[in-house]
Amino acid sequence: MDHPLAALINARIATAEAEGAFEDLPGAGKPLPQIEDPEGTVFHRMLRDSGAVPEFVALARELAHLRAELQETGDRSRRQQILKEMSMIEVRIDIARQDYKK
Repeated sequence: MDHPLAALINARIATAEAEGAFEDLPGAGKPLPQIEDPEGTVFHRMLRDSGAVPEFVALARELAHLRAELQETGDRSRRQQILKEMSMIEVRIDIARQDYKK
């Protein structure tokens, strides 16, 4: 993940680890407690709350933007480029929908 603060976060974690901040924590060495969530309700709620959407939804939004741009542009070469991009996105949407159903 390329977060702008990733290097700082990793440096602080390494420093804390070197200073022993993670030693003798309660529950250290024990397995995490089991959570009864057979359908991943908590996981899906977290994704929804963070604004995550399935890939095919994000691609459909991108396709809608390209359609709007296509209507606005008069440049023939740009129109051809947009049509090619739209074609590729439509294929990616089909693939993403199939993967989502699995």
